[in-house]
Amino acid sequence: MSDSKKIFEEISNLTTEQRNPKSMNIDKLDTLEILRIINEEDKTVPIAVEKEIPYIHQAVEIVIQALKNGGRLLYFGAGTSGRLGVVDASECPPTFGTPYGLIDGYIAGGKEAMFRAQEGAEDYEENGARDVITAKVTEKDVVCGIAASRRTPYVIGAIKKAKELGAKTLFITTNPREHFNIKEVDVAICPYVGPEVIMGSTRMKSGTAQKLVLNMITTTAMVRLGKTYENMMIDLQMTNKKLVERAKRIVMLITGVSYEEAEEYLKKANNHVKSALVMIKANVDYQEAQELLKKADGFVRKAIEIKLNSK
Repeated sequence: MSDSKKIFEEISNLTTEQRNPKSMNIDKLDTLEILRIINEEDKTVPIAVEKEIPYIHQAVEIVIQALKNGGRLLYFGAGTSGRLGVVDASECPPTFGTPYGLIDGYIAGGKEAMFRAQEGAEDYEENGARDVITAKVTEKDVVCGIAASRRTPYVIGAIKKAKELGAKTLFITTNPREHFNIKEVDVAICPYVGPEVIMGSTRMKSGTAQKLVLNMITTTAMVRLGKTYENMMIDLQMTNKKLVERAKRIVMLITGVSYEEAEEYLKKANNHVKSALVMIKANVDYQEAQELLKKADGFVRKAIEIKLNSK
């Protein structure tokens, strides 16, 4: 069988490439009817993701251990899947104060592919393997492949090379689990969303499912690593006016101080929200707040408790 025929057969058998019976006559419908079909199909996505929570749990625990031990979480994908990985990674530093590169995204075709499709870049396993080597992946890292179809050569090449290098591997696909060779990765996450409203347009339900899963992985990992107090982000970077004001509001909500006091404490804390919180709640200066946070592995609650229990 020729390579072209083999790819044709692979694609033909993918559930994401099947026709959706609910939208067969979509080209005959008016705008409102089309919108209702899309919306009804979108409602099925969270349910599909919910069924994968046991596997998402496994993935999160792997990520937490890696980040605690000096490793990174690296996404590899193509097209929509690749863009979603890059977006999730890029949002972690401003949201959770993570160092740039701790969570990173690689897309077939490089940076240009974020804005304009680089056709053919995803067709070669060696491209994914090369990007893994460029990323200097080690056994400390977690490499997460993202591919709605599960068959994207770029992603498969990245996963294979990562395994060779001893890294933990995850895979997010929206095709059924029974179609996946689980031995290929440490954890497979397979929310089955069924055929798209427009056949093969995996930027729709598949993309939504992947985005939800990525949100769950990084957000849960960050909470478990002490990046929140209650349900507020306390390790955010004050890199724009909105985040500066959000930081003040967070300090005010948690401690009860005034706007002016929050601003003053943040200045004393070098704009580090965690330190400002410990300074206020434990009644210590910046230096001691830093020491308490270090003892508490970055957890604000624990840092405050250490101080209060020492009295």
